Amino acid sequence: MLSIIKRLLIGRPLKSTELGEQKINKTKALAILSSDALSSVAYGPEQILLVLVTISTAAFWYSIPIGIGVLILLTALILSYRQIIFAYPHGGGAYVVSKENLGMYPGLVAGGSLLVDYILTVAVSVSAGTDAITSAFPSLHEHNVGIAILFVVFITILNLRGVTESASILAYPVYLFVLALFILSGVGIYKILTGQISPELHTSLGTPVAGISLFLLLRAFASGSSALTGVEAISNAIPNFKDPAPNNAAKTLIAMGTLLALLFSGIIFLAYYYGIAPKEEVTVVSQIAEMTFGRNFMYFFIQGTTALILILAANTGYSAFPLLAVNLAKDKFIPRMFTMRGDRLGYSNGIIFLAVMSIILIVAFEGKTEQLIPLYAVGVFIPFTLSQTGMLLKWLREKPKGWVTKFIINTTGATISLVVTLVFFITKFSQIWSVLIFLPLIIALFHQIRKHYDAVGEQLRITDCEPAPPIEGNVIIVPVAGITHAVENSLNYAKSLKPYQLIAVHVPFEREGEQIFEEKWNKWQPDVRLVTLHSPYRSIINPLTKFIDTVQRKASESNYQVTVIIPQFIPKKGWHNFLHNQSSLLIRAHLLFRRNVIITTVPYHLKK
Repeated sequence: MLSIIKRLLIGRPLKSTELGEQKINKTKALAILSSDALSSVAYGPEQILLVLVTISTAAFWYSIPIGIGVLILLTALILSYRQIIFAYPHGGGAYVVSKENLGMYPGLVAGGSLLVDYILTVAVSVSAGTDAITSAFPSLHEHNVGIAILFVVFITILNLRGVTESASILAYPVYLFVLALFILSGVGIYKILTGQISPELHTSLGTPVAGISLFLLLRAFASGSSALTGVEAISNAIPNFKDPAPNNAAKTLIAMGTLLALLFSGIIFLAYYYGIAPKEEVTVVSQIAEMTFGRNFMYFFIQGTTALILILAANTGYSAFPLLAVNLAKDKFIPRMFTMRGDRLGYSNGIIFLAVMSIILIVAFEGKTEQLIPLYAVGVFIPFTLSQTGMLLKWLREKPKGWVTKFIINTTGATISLVVTLVFFITKFSQIWSVLIFLPLIIALFHQIRKHYDAVGEQLRITDCEPAPPIEGNVIIVPVAGITHAVENSLNYAKSLKPYQLIAVHVPFEREGEQIFEEKWNKWQPDVRLVTLHSPYRSIINPLTKFIDTVQRKASESNYQVTVIIPQFIPKKGWHNFLHNQSSLLIRAHLLFRRNVIITTVPYHLKK
């Protein structure tokens, strides 16, 4: 039944030779890898206004110069990451760049930050998309968390089906969103030029505002820079592109930057000219659309496409997180299971882990986007800073042709990114202080995992290990609960191994039944030694393990191996297992950690 459901949801398994067919072209890549950056247009400008409104609505004109500053930073980041794509064509982005140019610790900081950031990408995107839906349908507002979780499950299933299939589906809402915002910006500017929008709705540029400060402006700039999250995703996901992958990735990055700049500029300008003030249950884009079109088809079209791209922007996290996890896993900093491809050739373990963690975040923060965005933004600007710093050191060290221009670009990107990161810590410390706790914890965890893998490799490597002592014989212990076909099957198997000694062990709870069982046993299996271990406290595990430990100590003195053969009957139907005690499973689980004891299960399959 489970396999049928899995096939329906995920599709048929793909052969390893079909991996090349899972590569994507520029059009689809722009949809799945740029959706995060493009979707941030829906909340980036709003974050600027949320800071400025603390002074007064008269301060909204500052959103224009702040927006220009954000565009300058965007240009620097696009040019910087374009260089990273060609310098590191196998992907890895900030983690690989930082590790190779700055050292292991900066690399782990960048990798850990991005892992957390991609989890936040899913949580923020889905939460923001849910906000867009409940802005149009306020009666659904109290169900934000449940709606967001359903969307995460949907996107997870979509990604488990494979990169190509998810890209084919996601391309439509992404391009519809771009079309919708271009229409909104075009109609809005037309109405402004034709005098249909009153200029009295906003304060003029340069109007003096009491209480404004450099500190507040920097805070607004840092908040607006949250619109640039997701810019690094393309450099992480180069292996997903069709050949020539670096060229296609670079062209996709430029296209994404151009679209993001145009859409961000349009929303910033319209929000300023319309005098839009942020509201708790109605987004800025929703207010602009309503003032431009009224609550008609176009309004709901814009809200619908905005909600779709905000939700599906989570797919950037699903595309980049598994690939980053693969790089970290190859370096033995996270579990190797993240390097395994699933039935559809995607890194399904990374996809599922990402989904579970994002759902936990959504529940913990109750789907409130504004609480997640500061963590989200600082989590990506730390890798921005590290990767740009790594690249400028690379150019200084290697000095390739045209390195001065490249150096200036990366220096500019590193400087602005560092400023934004510091501003985040200074202005929003109460919201992002947890970064200073979880990043060291993540790095410590990385080290523990690496230490474990190194220790395992050292112990398993034949050339470095002492030769194993020879085994002179085998002492086999068979726990028996009664005289049954399952026990008989296990004893026959044990005898076929020709052991040095075969011991059956029975653990009775009552003295009365002990002698009766011994008499029956001696008639049934007179050639097999029976040991009874009375257990007045009704425990099977404790007396059995003590006996096994005693036998093992004596056997090791003569280089004899102790093997425990556990009889287990297997019901015909899976649900029948719930009707039995499963003592064999408990015994096996307990003995698994006993040194120098081999555990073997001999199944006996029931027919009805």
